[in-house]
Amino acid sequence: MNITAKIRARRAEARTRRAVNRAIDHAATPAMRHELIMIAQQQGNLR
Repeated sequence: MNITAKIRARRAEARTRRAVNRAIDHAATPAMRHELIMIAQQQGNLR
């Protein structure tokens, strides 16, 4: 993997992480928030 591909992959991961965090922050209920956190942890999108 060349450096450009690494940078793109890192940016894509950051975008996904931000989107997941935004969804968790704006969850309608605590149960939905908990479910989103569990899904993100299972997929490795939460740090």
